[in-house]
Amino acid sequence: MDWTVATYVAYLLVTVPLTVWVASTLSRHGRVFLEDVFTGDEALAHAVNRLLVVGFYLLNLGFVSVYLRSGGDVVGLRGLLEQLSLKVGVVALVLGVVHFLNVWVFSAMRRRQRGDAWRAAVWAPGAQQAWGQPVAPQPPYPAPGR
Repeated sequence: MDWTVATYVAYLLVTVPLTVWVASTLSRHGRVFLEDVFTGDEALAHAVNRLLVVGFYLLNLGFVSVYLRSGGDVVGLRGLLEQLSLKVGVVALVLGVVHFLNVWVFSAMRRRQRGDAWRAAVWAPGAQQAWGQPVAPQPPYPAPGR
């Protein structure tokens, strides 16, 4: 076996378990976040969590496979380590970007949902003044000086 093939084997032995570990960690710890995003609907949160894991595997293992091929022949142990560190580093960066995008999208959904709930309470039909303007939200505490 030459150094290039050894690099391929080492790359797969590092990146595939790394991808599986990241996916399982995100799935396990993201469940609570998804339940909050979907307002306590555990069944929906679980289904979305599973779909995200499948998509995560497809995207990242596809990237690992496409990125397997090196730019040239690997010569010696030093070349193997340099090529391996470059490839694993790029895969780790891609995993991080995908994770960041997932969190960003669900945070935006959560903010939107909470904003919609606030707007619904403020703009409710019973919260209208005679001239049709929304009533300003009242503070939950008495005004100073009263």
